[in-house]
Amino acid sequence: MAKQGQTFFLEEWLKTTSGIINNTNATQSTPQSARAIIQAWADLRESLNQKSFSQQQYHSLQTLINAGISLYVADPQVKLVISILSASYLSLPSESYPLLLRLLYVWVRKSSKPSIVLINSSINVLFQLFSSQSVTNKSAMFFTEGILLLGAFTFVPSTSEDTRKQCLDLFCKLLEEDYKLVSLFDDLVSSILAGMGYALSSCGSIHFIRILDSLFGIWNKEGGPSGSVLHGLMVLHLVEWVLYNCIQSQSFEKINTFSREILEASNARYAPFSVVMGAAGALRSSNRSISSGLMELRSSAEKRIEIVAHDLISKNVREVKDGILFQCISLALARSGDVISRDSFLLCLASAMLTEIFPLRRFHSKILEVHANYSNIGLHEVKEHLQSVIFKEAGVITGVFCKQYAQANEGSKTKVENLIWDFCQDVYMSHRQVALMLQGKNEELIQDLEKITEPAFLMVVFFALAVTKQKLVPDVPREIQLDISVKILISFSCLEYFRRMRLSEYMDTIRAVAGSVQEDHMACVSFVESIPSYGDLTKLHVSSNKMEFTWSKDEMQTSRILFYLRVIPTCAECIPTSVFRKTVAPILFLYMGHPNGKVTRASHSTFVAFISSGKDDDSERVLLKEQLVYYYMQRSLEGYPDVTLFEGMASGVAALVRYLPAGSPSIFYCVHSLVEKAGSLCSEWKELHDELEPCKKLLDLLLRLLSLVDIQVLPSLMKLLAQLVVQLPEDGQNMVLNDLYAQVSDSDDVTRKPALVSWVQSLSYLASQATINNAPRQDPQLENSGAKSWNKGRLLGLNRIFARI
Repeated sequence: MAKQGQTFFLEEWLKTTSGIINNTNATQSTPQSARAIIQAWADLRESLNQKSFSQQQYHSLQTLINAGISLYVADPQVKLVISILSASYLSLPSESYPLLLRLLYVWVRKSSKPSIVLINSSINVLFQLFSSQSVTNKSAMFFTEGILLLGAFTFVPSTSEDTRKQCLDLFCKLLEEDYKLVSLFDDLVSSILAGMGYALSSCGSIHFIRILDSLFGIWNKEGGPSGSVLHGLMVLHLVEWVLYNCIQSQSFEKINTFSREILEASNARYAPFSVVMGAAGALRSSNRSISSGLMELRSSAEKRIEIVAHDLISKNVREVKDGILFQCISLALARSGDVISRDSFLLCLASAMLTEIFPLRRFHSKILEVHANYSNIGLHEVKEHLQSVIFKEAGVITGVFCKQYAQANEGSKTKVENLIWDFCQDVYMSHRQVALMLQGKNEELIQDLEKITEPAFLMVVFFALAVTKQKLVPDVPREIQLDISVKILISFSCLEYFRRMRLSEYMDTIRAVAGSVQEDHMACVSFVESIPSYGDLTKLHVSSNKMEFTWSKDEMQTSRILFYLRVIPTCAECIPTSVFRKTVAPILFLYMGHPNGKVTRASHSTFVAFISSGKDDDSERVLLKEQLVYYYMQRSLEGYPDVTLFEGMASGVAALVRYLPAGSPSIFYCVHSLVEKAGSLCSEWKELHDELEPCKKLLDLLLRLLSLVDIQVLPSLMKLLAQLVVQLPEDGQNMVLNDLYAQVSDSDDVTRKPALVSWVQSLSYLASQATINNAPRQDPQLENSGAKSWNKGRLLGLNRIFARI
């Protein structure tokens, strides 16, 4: 709260602290030069000399008002204003009265010691104006400025008690009789509340009760102003300001009166949202004092919020106005510091989170109901929500929500958990549909909806972390821990698309729940079986612009599958063979052909995890591994090099030759497929010399397999590789042979090294012969001489290498 001494204009402070305007705008005014201000005062003074008030003088009056907070009104100018207001011979336009009263308000609030004579004169003029029906019946602005000025006069310490009482009597009478004028313009509310604040801080007990009755009862009166979240925030900070003044002046009788009349007694005439915000203001003021005498005030305030919250969540039918109350309770708890834990608070916060702070269900359902006709309206409503106070304070409210959860009873915890997990799945389903419908038609609306969903994802992350701290502990039954872990993983998968930053809280939660799931077969199966089916993933949709929307273009669905593909490898050991065959394998191979490199890499990692899982004596699992290899090689090589990442495929090949049984037909098939693909890619070696990297990578993989495959497969690999090498041009042969020489010479494998040495010798000879045979025909004698010379040099080099081997 701003320091009391710096609060010249309470209405501006209320608007700033309530989020209606920011601090910069609160102090901004239209720049006015000193010359313009001096001339404006001169023009006003001229109206008395000329005994008429012209349009030019009205513009001069506006010039002074536009100067705003920078304007200083001295005593001579106050006398001028009083003279203009009291001059019976001047015919003032009705719109000039509020401006003249504003000048008096600026004077009384900025003057360190206003003249008591001028105050009395101003009050007399104000009384005369309010008694004139011709003025008061025309302008709500005049009513508002009059209320504000009367309150400010009562707040001046030098005002006599009799004068203050007269001002307060008129003040209360006006509020009680003419309150409907406030509802004409929403902008007037802050000034009316500021006038109440000045009056409440300076009045006696009788007027204090009457003004409180107006403050909390005006919203429910017929024709009164409509309640809103911003009005509620202004009530909150107004009560904070008033009660803090009472604490500073030790007016504990007023504090007790407020507690008795507003917090302890239930009054049906008072709007619940205003009572909640008033209670929050009492909590904030008590937080600023160490006095033990305020504990009763604090207790009453918390109890009142609890009663309103309990009544709200107990209603069977929701009304439109309940949305404002949910928001006000959330903001009240967020701005009140540490409050006692109550189940009603937790349930209210949960409902507010899912329906008011992140109203995605409401937005999605409206868009889907009326389709294209709603798009522009939807855009306006979503943008309006993005600028709302309740959305901007989502982070603070989330913190309070998690604290309340940590101290709630188990029944309320479970209820709220289920609400959050259901919310995640609803958002996944509905946002995908909305994105499909608006694709290519209203991208701006999609982006704005995602601006709401991103912080909703953060809320789920922090809530899930709070859940793990409460539920993944030794004293909680294992079944509950596993159920919670699976639900958190599924919820995270639904919102993975909206994860736009690295969060330590996210990673901590994932580690905790994934570690719990991977230790239990049933939990692992439950998580894996929650993945969308192959049929659902590949279902063809048609977007609003008649474009086909295939599975690979569905970014939200892809993000969810990517999440599964990253988590499944951590629990591959626990996935039953039948579940992997039915649920994981089809999706694994589908997304192996996805254009996104992250997705294909995760698919290969999942395949590697399964191939390396299980025991060798599990015949069913071994059989499935061998069966999957055939499709894995087909799927990988058909997308190589355009889609399939070499590193992913290489890891898969290395895993299958390592973990499949020795001599498995699947390994033979793998080797044969790789050689065939390499031959296809290398067939145009000469023509596409700059695009040979994919071919070279496959050749390198085949060379590495020489030291990885079992002895039963090695002869077949050597034969196929030799056939491939001799078909390469000379520079390709040299490259492969050089790599082979280095690999064999560095090998410590005493079992296969003799066979490899002999094979390399034979391959070198065959390659040299192939080179000679493929060379262009020249003069036979020269050709024979050159070939012999080339071959002799090459063989001498090979002999030296093999001697070293």
